[in-house]
Amino acid sequence: MSRVIVIGAGLGGLSAAIRLAHQGYDVTVLEKNERVGGKLNIWEAGGYTFDTGPSLLTMPFVVRELFSSVGREMDDYLKLEPVDPICRYVFSDGSMLDASSDREKMVASIERFSPGSGQGFDSFMGHGKRIYEASAEPFLFSSFGSMGIGDMFRNLKYLPAISRIDAFRSLHDCVWEYFSDHRLQQLFDRFATYNGSSPYLAPATLAIIPYIEFAMGGWYVKGGMYKFAEALNGLAVELGVEIRTHATVERIIINQSVAEGVVLGRSEEIAADVVVCNADALYAHEQLLPGELLQARRRYKGVEPSLAGFVMLLGVRRSYPELQHHNIFFSEDYRHEFNTLFGEQLPYHDPTVYVGVSSKADSRHAPEGGSNLFILVNAPALSDNYDWDMNRLKYRDVVLQKLRRSGLDSIESHIDVERIITPVDFAGEYNAHRGSIYGTSSNRRMAAFMRPANKSRDVDNLYFVGGSSHPGGGIPLVLLSGKIVSELVAEEHAFA
Repeated sequence: MSRVIVIGAGLGGLSAAIRLAHQGYDVTVLEKNERVGGKLNIWEAGGYTFDTGPSLLTMPFVVRELFSSVGREMDDYLKLEPVDPICRYVFSDGSMLDASSDREKMVASIERFSPGSGQGFDSFMGHGKRIYEASAEPFLFSSFGSMGIGDMFRNLKYLPAISRIDAFRSLHDCVWEYFSDHRLQQLFDRFATYNGSSPYLAPATLAIIPYIEFAMGGWYVKGGMYKFAEALNGLAVELGVEIRTHATVERIIINQSVAEGVVLGRSEEIAADVVVCNADALYAHEQLLPGELLQARRRYKGVEPSLAGFVMLLGVRRSYPELQHHNIFFSEDYRHEFNTLFGEQLPYHDPTVYVGVSSKADSRHAPEGGSNLFILVNAPALSDNYDWDMNRLKYRDVVLQKLRRSGLDSIESHIDVERIITPVDFAGEYNAHRGSIYGTSSNRRMAAFMRPANKSRDVDNLYFVGGSSHPGGGIPLVLLSGKIVSELVAEEHAFA
């Protein structure tokens, strides 16, 4: 039996570990923090419970397939509940739209909101469906999408798919074709932020994201999103995976361009036949690979990171009937917001704010009459342009002022518990490159398909999973990265 070391117990690492253990490998997962889950984590204080990472699950069939691939039934481990409305959108003029994955309800809502725009939604969804059908197999469900762009164009088999993914104009230009109402443009532009990008720069290929959400629905894990990490942890242990927390990997052992294990703190060495890295791929190339691998480092030098995040976890002694489970409060000038975030690398003065209230779905997440507000604002990746340690409380006030202008008052006077998470914390807690949440941005036309490859191009027996590598961020895609890597390992190494 051959040994696999997985660096990091995020969802991608757990997905790979589960599949490899089922294939007969001896798998050890090394996690530097106290709990598994990576950015999908939990914080509890004063009777309030907060999921600190992803708040919505899409493509639930990917989760179900993970369990069935190892002879288990997902329903025996966790329950998924549909979310409807998926999200309440509030615009700067005070108008509001509740979005639904029920097509008839969604079209009716759009028609009430912006008469004559319902047909545009159907047409936009049809376009997203065509992109999904062209791109899912080569780019989401296989390792092909992590090849170099030259390899893609040389592989004639995939040229038709490349020509149908609408990669040569921006998402905003695509949305503009279907919607004349600037508010609806803002709503559908917003989906570029699902992988930390700007809708004015990222390719229209990302129209696949709203298609997936509205066609396949949005889902919540009963009891809280962290139950999902706990379920994967339990399944991994059932299959014989050893999971070590508080185990920080300092270096990957490389001998003649072959990965042979890892070095932990206090110089503990663990030998392995395969190393699967669930750490941020750019961080790994900078910090975990030896200095002599200069070519590997140069490959990602200057790559633009995705957006980071500014998060506020507020336990508040009051309820908000005007809020749904998921809510977005938009800025007045969306283009200026993204120009500021990416061009000036500064937080925006009138930010778009996401507010999640999981106590709407699970009353146990807040004391009676209270609310657990998860507040997320897009933030620039770390740079010398802004000092978060100095300005974290100042920006907290900016966000609360925005919510007051949007109709949510009486927050500050009712706060029981509070925690602020800045890009500095993402960098320190999760080794996220420059605090980015999604690895690299997709702000170039083919960037979404040029993420770090699942198999290292410089080191044999070294593989990458997670949101910073192919096929990208978000729960279903990081799970698919684990599937892709398990298949690559099985194909390339006759170990088990």
